[in-house]
Amino acid sequence: MAGFFIRRLLTALLTLFLASLITFSAFRVVIPGDPAAMALGLEATAEQRGALRSRLGLDRSLPAQYLSWVRGFLSGNSGRSLRFQSARVSDLVAERLPVTCALAGLSLFLIILISLPAAVLSVLNEHSFFDRLVQILGAVTIGVPSFFLGILFIWVFGLLLRLFAPGAYVSYKDSAAGFLGCLFFPALAVALPNAAMVMKFLRGSLLHELKSDYVKAASSRGASRGRLICCHALKNAAVPAITLLGMIIGDVFSGSIVIEQVFAIPGLGRLLIAAVMSRDYPLAQALLVYTAFVVVLGNTLAETVIWLMDPRLRA
Repeated sequence: MAGFFIRRLLTALLTLFLASLITFSAFRVVIPGDPAAMALGLEATAEQRGALRSRLGLDRSLPAQYLSWVRGFLSGNSGRSLRFQSARVSDLVAERLPVTCALAGLSLFLIILISLPAAVLSVLNEHSFFDRLVQILGAVTIGVPSFFLGILFIWVFGLLLRLFAPGAYVSYKDSAAGFLGCLFFPALAVALPNAAMVMKFLRGSLLHELKSDYVKAASSRGASRGRLICCHALKNAAVPAITLLGMIIGDVFSGSIVIEQVFAIPGLGRLLIAAVMSRDYPLAQALLVYTAFVVVLGNTLAETVIWLMDPRLRA
């Protein structure tokens, strides 16, 4: 057991290191533009831009800049934003992080809530009208981008049915119920395409497990099809589905970034886009590394759950 967790920890640390290195290189080498000039404006003198570059450490070598940034990030001091009036990056992230995490968490909850019953009921009623309907809806939903679903939800449920006010936002500090109400339709827009993918994958895995010898043996003892699915096949069929769910976590977070723009939700996504557009190095780098950390953490948790569920991996 210790060896498994050590390997997972080393893999996670290596992934985060590569993510930080790629992020740093992208902003320093690939993306053109001078952050000092963009922060001070066109009327700033060369001396003012040079002073700001020196204060930001942009006049040093790239390895020295990277090591300084990593030391500051690990110590909790990610610098100050160039765009948001020199506010601390950690304060800006702490303010927006609960919003994006709540949106992503609600999306994952809806993915499981939709895909699991749909897959089980589809296999339970194989070749029925319900089974064909679920497969058709799943095939259609997989190919629809989340931002398009978000725009469709705003038009249908916001403008036509007036179930919510498009663009309105209630902070979690003011009302927990109002906050979750603002996040429901954005989370549903992110969840539906991913839920269709998980449902399709879980359905196929269940059908495969129902052909296994241990399921046939249980069937010969008189177990009903519902008992065969829920008590015998589902546990083994869920292992590959959990693997897919761990991979979907990255899509959920990237989808949340886009959907925040559509629904005007003040999360990390809108903050990241503003930071990239204004060449705000400290803020953009911190946001990307925080996002990479959440994705790596989700994948590591999924691998741990699979390892605990499947005794063959522990052997």
